[in-house]
Amino acid sequence: MVQEKTDGKDVMLAPIQQNRPALSWEKKIGKKMKMVTPCLGRFRPVVGQCCHQCTPDSLQKEPGPTSPLGFKNLLSIEETQTRYRGWLVRRVCCLLFVSGCKIYANPVSNRLDRVCQSQRVKEALTAEHNAQEGRDGQGQLSRLSPLPPIVNTCISPGFLRFLSWVMLKMFSSVFGSIQVNLDHLRALHRASQEGSPLVYVHVRQCAADFALIPLVLFCHNLRVPYTVCPLHIKSSFIRSILQKVGVVLLPSSALTEQDAETDPLYSPVMTSLVRELLDESQAISVGVSAESGRGGRWLAHVTQLIKEGSVSDVSVVPVGISYDCVPETNTQIGVGSLFRWLWSLLWRSPDRSVRIHLAQPFSLKEMCDSGRCRVDDWLPLQDLLLPVIFNNRDCVFGQRRMSWLLPPPHYATESGEQTHRERDLSIAIILHLIHSAASCTAVMSTSLVSSLLLFRHRKGVRASALSRDVAWLTEELLFRNKDVGFGGSLEDVVRHSLSVLAPHLVITAAPSRTDPVIVPRPSPAASLHLSRYAQIVTHTFIPEAVGACAVSAMLCELVGSGLSSRVRSGGVDGEQVNGDMEFDVALCQSKLTERALQLCHLLPPGFMPPCQSACSFALDAVDSLVRCGILIMEEIPRDVPICDFWKKEGALTWTTSDDPYDSDSDCEAQEQDSRCYKISQPRQFPELLFFLCAMLAGHLRTLCWATSSLDLMHTPLPEAEFVALMHSHLCDTASRAKQHYESCSEEAAHMAVRSLIDLGVLSEERRRGGVSLSVGPLFQSSENRQKLQRFISQYLFN
Repeated sequence: MVQEKTDGKDVMLAPIQQNRPALSWEKKIGKKMKMVTPCLGRFRPVVGQCCHQCTPDSLQKEPGPTSPLGFKNLLSIEETQTRYRGWLVRRVCCLLFVSGCKIYANPVSNRLDRVCQSQRVKEALTAEHNAQEGRDGQGQLSRLSPLPPIVNTCISPGFLRFLSWVMLKMFSSVFGSIQVNLDHLRALHRASQEGSPLVYVHVRQCAADFALIPLVLFCHNLRVPYTVCPLHIKSSFIRSILQKVGVVLLPSSALTEQDAETDPLYSPVMTSLVRELLDESQAISVGVSAESGRGGRWLAHVTQLIKEGSVSDVSVVPVGISYDCVPETNTQIGVGSLFRWLWSLLWRSPDRSVRIHLAQPFSLKEMCDSGRCRVDDWLPLQDLLLPVIFNNRDCVFGQRRMSWLLPPPHYATESGEQTHRERDLSIAIILHLIHSAASCTAVMSTSLVSSLLLFRHRKGVRASALSRDVAWLTEELLFRNKDVGFGGSLEDVVRHSLSVLAPHLVITAAPSRTDPVIVPRPSPAASLHLSRYAQIVTHTFIPEAVGACAVSAMLCELVGSGLSSRVRSGGVDGEQVNGDMEFDVALCQSKLTERALQLCHLLPPGFMPPCQSACSFALDAVDSLVRCGILIMEEIPRDVPICDFWKKEGALTWTTSDDPYDSDSDCEAQEQDSRCYKISQPRQFPELLFFLCAMLAGHLRTLCWATSSLDLMHTPLPEAEFVALMHSHLCDTASRAKQHYESCSEEAAHMAVRSLIDLGVLSEERRRGGVSLSVGPLFQSSENRQKLQRFISQYLFN
């Protein structure tokens, strides 16, 4: 195993259990394989740096460590971490370590009164006709029930130390190690000492996320944050304990966040609570859903307070959490479910690992006021794509507006609903933080193997070939400055990944062969499980995936037009081709970039940073294929050189402009027009091209299936019922095809419905009982729906 020096100790990078009996198929994996190192050269990739475009001042203030500081296993507690020594200390060192950790003061006096007396809450009460003139604080308190217990959430030092000790013991039974990146901890300590409140943001994966971040900060003597937890806790006993360690729960009467937000008093009370916490210099931890944007409203509260001037500034810290096996948890937790889960820990071997990256803190006020995260060019998706789909016009330049991430009815200020620009800015910050948290998340070995089995070897692969692909893909990830959460011999990495993913794989090994065959299990549960782990790899290769799908679309157009590419070979006899084929196809850069730009508008949220324009991202996507070797740049020969101005007709004209991006010649523009690309040799590019195309195939296939299933829908229907019916149709389509089950998850159905609404295929109608969905007037025609389906399916490789 690869080890790193951290604080004078050797820290194991991957907690792969060595001393355990090998399974029969594991013995057949070769013993002499090369090592997999989690670094290129001598250093690991430095991840988690703040955006150089949106927050350049924060980047200069905290440039980060000159060399990586390594990792520390949170579960490896020794006597050297305490003030005591001796044989007895070594047996109770965890308890002594917890008792010695620093806990910051937590003043909560009169917080509830201050929240009740805030202007925002008073206006909300008046608007609902629930407050009478002259009503005192106790009267308001009765109207705000059951919100006062949430406002009175505090951090008790005794409860915090006890629960931290319990969680360390509990996690040691679940995980073999919890590796914490130490690169930016010094910057977090400095930001905490300067008095700026810290807001930690992570992408939701499971319930363990909400416990890991406070535990990591507690063990490193940082201020424990108030954790926003969206789980429904039924037991009043568990709720009272969690509220004494800073867990902000949902109201007891609300099952989900959507139910809580239907209360008109919930949003103003939570905004006032956030203001009080930030005024007390308390830290806050928020989890955001990458699919639906749930949890982003808390970030909108913080942004709203900064724009109003109620809070001077906060330091935002994206957090990346990666599991090689995500723990299964229930969204509704009671005493019985808690004891059943604790009992299951007794029969589980702790061979799983977690990797946590705390990114560099940056100023949220700088991001809001700098204007670098622009939202001026945000347009509805139907304005961006419908002219292309129906009229074959050029693509409209702009960014897709995802207003559903922050619905307007619940986003109001004291003077009324905020403007579209302010709301779009809050949405841009949410998208930026989702992208930043995903960017600093490490790729675990199970994610790497899942992506290979799902995108490259769906029909099966031998262990030796899978091992070679694991080594290749690891180098590609490191080359893209992506951290990996494993290291050691290739045999151990592959064996550990296959043992974790074994319930979702079919592994066969004939007695006469020493190389077993691994095939993904053809079931919906297995496909959805592998797809969930492979998502972080797709996030890393998203520019290449977009560019590959654009190339596939242009090749489909070439085949559909009846044209054939010229083939050069060693010998040609009639229609028989001998030797290596070479496609003599020239792909125009402008056309290829336009296809990539159209596909960018269909991407799910979080894959593309909002501070980068879609056009710039499309150009990067095409350039990334050149770096991969899929495309070869080629220029069209001309009689006159492009920049030979003396041989051009007409005289030179000079212009003055203050635009720094304005060029004094049209040389660059003509060079862009004349640039084209050729596809490299089929022996080199097809597998890589198909591998990249398959990364987005699941999302695009869901959109195609959703569009075709509209013929079976009887609208209008309530939104929740419509999404459930759409999910059922997607599952039926995958069952009939007996494949592509990753395209029929609940998250995929929800995302497909949101995309169809943005495209104008579905129209929303707000009624008293909620929102109803029906097919829009333009797409009542089956012909128009078929046009949309053909437009999306062109990016699906065949």
